[in-house]
Amino acid sequence: MSTPSSRRRAAVVDDDPVIVPDPSLPPTAITPTQEAATSRWTWPKVVLWIAIALLGGLAWVMLAVVRGETVNAIWFVFAAVCTYLIGYRFYSKVIEKHLLRPDDRRATPAEVKSDGKDYVPTDRRVLYGHHFAAIAGAGPLVGPVLAAQMGFLPGTIWIIVGVVLAGAVQDYTVLFFSMRRGGRTIGQMARQELGRIGGTAAIVASLLIMLIIVAILALVVVNALGESPWGVFSVSMTIPIALFMGVYLRYLRPGKVTEVSIIGFVLLMAAIIGGGWVASTEWGYALFHLDKTTIAWGIIIYGFVAAILPVWLLLAPRDYLSTFMKIGVIVMLAGAIIVVRPEISVPAITVFGQNGLGPVFSGPLFPFLFVTIACGALSGFHALIASGTTPKLVEKERQTRFIGYGGMLMESFVAIMALVAAISIDQGIYFAMNSPAALTGGTVEGAVAFVNSLGLTGAPLTPDILTETAANVGEGTIVSRTGGAPTLALGLAHIMHQALGGQAMMAFWYHFAIMFEALFILTAVDAGTRVARFMLQDSLGHWFPRFRDVTWRPGVWICTAIMVAGWGYILILGVTDPLGGINTFFPLFGIANQLLAAIALAVVLAIVAKRGRNYLRWLWIVAVPLAFTAVVTITASMYKIFSPVPSIGYWANNAKYRAAQAAGDGKLGKPEVVDAVIRNTAVQGTLSIVFVALAIVVMISAVAVTIRAIRNGGGENTEDAPVASRRYAPAGFLGTKPERELEKQWEPILADERAELAHRGH
Repeated sequence: MSTPSSRRRAAVVDDDPVIVPDPSLPPTAITPTQEAATSRWTWPKVVLWIAIALLGGLAWVMLAVVRGETVNAIWFVFAAVCTYLIGYRFYSKVIEKHLLRPDDRRATPAEVKSDGKDYVPTDRRVLYGHHFAAIAGAGPLVGPVLAAQMGFLPGTIWIIVGVVLAGAVQDYTVLFFSMRRGGRTIGQMARQELGRIGGTAAIVASLLIMLIIVAILALVVVNALGESPWGVFSVSMTIPIALFMGVYLRYLRPGKVTEVSIIGFVLLMAAIIGGGWVASTEWGYALFHLDKTTIAWGIIIYGFVAAILPVWLLLAPRDYLSTFMKIGVIVMLAGAIIVVRPEISVPAITVFGQNGLGPVFSGPLFPFLFVTIACGALSGFHALIASGTTPKLVEKERQTRFIGYGGMLMESFVAIMALVAAISIDQGIYFAMNSPAALTGGTVEGAVAFVNSLGLTGAPLTPDILTETAANVGEGTIVSRTGGAPTLALGLAHIMHQALGGQAMMAFWYHFAIMFEALFILTAVDAGTRVARFMLQDSLGHWFPRFRDVTWRPGVWICTAIMVAGWGYILILGVTDPLGGINTFFPLFGIANQLLAAIALAVVLAIVAKRGRNYLRWLWIVAVPLAFTAVVTITASMYKIFSPVPSIGYWANNAKYRAAQAAGDGKLGKPEVVDAVIRNTAVQGTLSIVFVALAIVVMISAVAVTIRAIRNGGGENTEDAPVASRRYAPAGFLGTKPERELEKQWEPILADERAELAHRGH
């Protein structure tokens, strides 16, 4: 009879499982000796990394210490890139080696469960593009722009340092542990790891928060494309282009990733350039000049269709396609910053960062900076993607570092570029654009009077500055263009026209950026809908087991329709909200998103603790960001629920408008506006209470499971049983010499597999 201690040891994860490879196949992984040889330090490598560290250190000193009246924007680029390189090369390697320990000898779910629909072994470069496009939504674009009112330094530190120590850690660990569990969602893993109470709370919270997140992502797209025929045409054309790429890669030229990438890039550029021409024609303007409600319904229909089609046909190629534009534009912007070297006159910390009473949003720097800048540093939405679609597509285990950690670093770079673009424009213009119409009156004169009353440093704002800027970008007005997207577009145009095209190109770059933002965000909507469908299918599977079968098409259609109806309803409310949906829902979006990140990190904490004593010394890698996120999100929730200041607290604002309604006071707006505020603040306040309560339950459950696992020396191993892999692919974007040599041995075998797959498809 075994003792309790021996049973506990048997339950702990085995670091070296017995995997018997097929002797007729080449090796499925490079050997530890080969890997060590490629990572051996040489003098050129030492000199290179010393140079990167010195350049990064100098950039941080220039930003945080040596500050005059202005700071050059190039230091933001150098600080970010150098920190990312060091974080990826060293910190992510520590996580890979000590916390996760991937093994390429094991088959991934994409290989074991390959069905040609949801489980598909996908080239790592295509999957990186798909994953990055899916996670990169509104957050890294809008959040940094809104947070710029507090100054450049707090946001810069949070975006760059936060992603290395928190955001990329969450994405990488969730992706890996979901992959080891058959591609289960974060809710499924929570129920399995935390028990009935904690798991149920995580599932309910994930489903509700997902509805809010996808609705806000779609709402930003609607606001960017509304009344913009150029944007509507160009974004619409990405759908047939992606369908062509999917068919081309699967049937016409299987495996020709570089070839289809070039074709897709050319077609995308043609769609962008052609959009300007189509919008200038009478028929194009009539066909693609759509109001926001029509666009919203189009996105709802698209979300349903994209979630039920095979992932290889639309989702993966479309996201890969949009990644060309996303990464290309951001790299182009970074290059333009280095060339133009704009001087930033925004203070490191503004007066609004000190008093928390800014016109863009109200609340103290801590905690509201950390929930306003969400996706660029840490995002719970990423945990849904990393445990929804991506783990079902990973070809080899070691690729999760490149896809998970590396993908999040690229999103952080997007956020830092968005911040630089926002702070590169005149402070007066920034506040004129981002202050609500209730403060500016929606007029040039009102905006000038309001902005000049803020006591900003520098020259005062004049009406001519606002009218001239609007004319330069081809807009009637730029006053109170809230939501972040127009400000980012203006900042990008302000920098790019100095590097390419001059003043005459300002309007082109502005509308190009608007279209870029819409494409950027829309790809997160389709992936989010697909993940939401997976989550609901699993939840309904408790009562109706047939729903757990992801190949059962009626279940797929029903669950997709339910989730699309949920976020679609919120989207329509936001589009028709008299005060503007972004202003109403974005604060709730930020807090809910970070609460979901805390839930994901809590689940990861429990999983790592249950892996055994060998992992406990590295538990801090997850515990530190979890503790910080828990404090930030709970504090922010308490502010929004209990603050007596109407501009901060939901219920305080609700009481203010109820009192005005009861007294018949029309100073706060028309009756329909007052009714909308009362309704929306009640919804926000209620959801905030529900979200924070569920998150606290999950975190308490995770801590309890973690303590029990530490005492017992481990816990139950919930990973899928290891299966020997029968394929190979390199781990990173560019393979090392041993990886390329092994890849050549596998090329004939995988070519036959692709040919057979294409034949079956015909």
